[in-house]
Amino acid sequence: MISPSLFRRLATGTALGLTLMVGACATTGDVETPAIVATQSAPTVILVSIDGFRADYLSRGLTPNLSRLALEGASGPMKPSFPTVTFPNHYTLVTGLHPDHHGIVGNNMIDEELGRFSLGNQAAVTDRRWWDDGEPIWVSAEKAGVKTGTMFWPGSEAEIHGVRPSHWAKFNQSMDGNARVDQLLAWLDLPEQERPRLNTLYFDIVDTMGHHHGPQSDEVNAAMAQTDASIGYLMDGLKARGMAENTVVIIVSDHGMSATSPDRVVTLDDYVDTSAISIVYSGPVAFLNAKDDRDDEVEKALVGKHERMECWEKDDIPARLVLGSHDRVSDFVCLAEDGWLIATRDRPVRKAGGAHGYDNISPDMQAIFIARGPGVVAGRQLQNLDSVDVQPLLGRLLNISVPKTDGNPQDTLPVTQP
Repeated sequence: MISPSLFRRLATGTALGLTLMVGACATTGDVETPAIVATQSAPTVILVSIDGFRADYLSRGLTPNLSRLALEGASGPMKPSFPTVTFPNHYTLVTGLHPDHHGIVGNNMIDEELGRFSLGNQAAVTDRRWWDDGEPIWVSAEKAGVKTGTMFWPGSEAEIHGVRPSHWAKFNQSMDGNARVDQLLAWLDLPEQERPRLNTLYFDIVDTMGHHHGPQSDEVNAAMAQTDASIGYLMDGLKARGMAENTVVIIVSDHGMSATSPDRVVTLDDYVDTSAISIVYSGPVAFLNAKDDRDDEVEKALVGKHERMECWEKDDIPARLVLGSHDRVSDFVCLAEDGWLIATRDRPVRKAGGAHGYDNISPDMQAIFIARGPGVVAGRQLQNLDSVDVQPLLGRLLNISVPKTDGNPQDTLPVTQP
């Protein structure tokens, strides 16, 4: 499958006392109706990420809480940034910048000054220098005097631009979904002067099961149901506190998931002498550097279209992928066809499962977007939504100034309720 419709940028806001939240428009016949309209009081905002939740997972009938929130609010598929992997896209969601501009260009990457970054490298994950090319929404909010709480969001363990969330937690994958919700609700139980008005929440089990068992598996379905139950638990907690009607809950994912198999592998050894390359990471997409001044050799061997794979020098990556200008992008980038993996003979693919990182226009990579709460019109189906649009929306909901982002300014002009 090629590209679905691209999604219109969310727009919002006014600097006055009421918050105008319009910009993602639903279309009925020839008339566009704003999906998000005015609300008088500043709401609490909760941004929830379900890692690896593919857009079409919603159609499986296994997520009643998510489906209900979609009916009560605005929803639609969302195009992620490239590469379609976890850390780059989570940082895009909160900075409004593509990875090439915020600097988190991969789950693994190399910086000439800082060395190697990986998800398991705690020293790198907590080092602000990796993150300072962007300004996440919690930093913008704290600068504006708005308290924030981040529950496991990638980047929130670092003191970015010298600022931390008022409340945050070190990532602990063994902590179950309801326990994560309990921590967020505990922050909302704090006295008003300490209570965060912007909150983030992160669930990873759907992505984990997708990698291990594939997107069509029973394990993914069970993980979806478990996470959906935690969303219901969150909503019940808000209702019990009398907060449900003045809280905007925005549920997103960072990317989707494609099924993979040892039978669908592009072996780099078939194209290039692997002693000539250093692999930063590989899978659906591969970041490669040439060794020992062997750039010309690697270029001749790799650059161009191959069966199930295409490779570029970093300066020639297609403009629509918005990647190649940052120093942390490797010299060569190769992209596999959906469902295929790039590997080497000494590190083969041994089992079927799932992966992401593919072209961001792939239907399998599309993420979800659901917004429900004050000012959000019920039942609106959104189109042309892109992951860079979430951060501007959050800024308008909080009524704070946020940095200029990769969104189209014409698409983010405030639109009043007709």
